[in-house]
Amino acid sequence: MYAIPLGDDGAELRPLEPWQAEEFLAHMDRGREFIGRHIALADAVADLESARAFLQGYADKAAADAGRIHGIWTDGKLVGGVLFRTMDVEQRTAEAGCWLEPSAVGRGLVTRATRLIIDWAVEERGIHRVEWWAAAANEASIAVARRLGMTRDGVLREGRLHRGKRHDMEIWSVLAPEWRAARQPS
Repeated sequence: MYAIPLGDDGAELRPLEPWQAEEFLAHMDRGREFIGRHIALADAVADLESARAFLQGYADKAAADAGRIHGIWTDGKLVGGVLFRTMDVEQRTAEAGCWLEPSAVGRGLVTRATRLIIDWAVEERGIHRVEWWAAAANEASIAVARRLGMTRDGVLREGRLHRGKRHDMEIWSVLAPEWRAARQPS
C-alpha cells in the first residue's frame, strides 16, 4: 500500500479499504461524539459490519470512478480522513469532505490532506469544480474551506437533517483554474 507524507511531522495519507474495518471502527469509537456533532459518519459506522460496509461502499465507488476515501495516520494510528463523497467525471465535479478525531485537531492535517486529493482530482481526473459542504455551525470545516481558497457559494437553509434536527448547510467551491492559480509559486 502507498502512503503519502503530509509534511515533516510523520503524518501520512493512505487509502482506507474494507480490510481495515476493525481499525476504522476503533478510530470511530475514539472520536464518535466529536465527529458526530456535524456529520452522519459517526452514526453510520456503529459496529464492525457497518464499518466494513461503509468502506466497501467507497471501494465500489473507487472502482466506478465515483468517489474515494483516504485515512490520515499519525504515529501509525488512524486519526481521521478525507474523501470525495461524490465524483462525477463526466460532469467534472466532486464533493470533498473530511473528519477527524479530537486527538488530531489543530495540526492542519485535514487541510494538508485535502490539498493532496484536490490536486489529484484536478490534475489527474480533470475535475473542474470541487465542492465542500459544511453545516453552518461547523466552524472548523468552514475554516478548512477558507484555507483551501474556496469561495462560499451560498447556504441551503435547513438543508440537512442530522440527529433529528434540520441544519443550514454552507456550500463552498473551488474551480480548477482558481486552484491552479493559487498553487503557483509567487
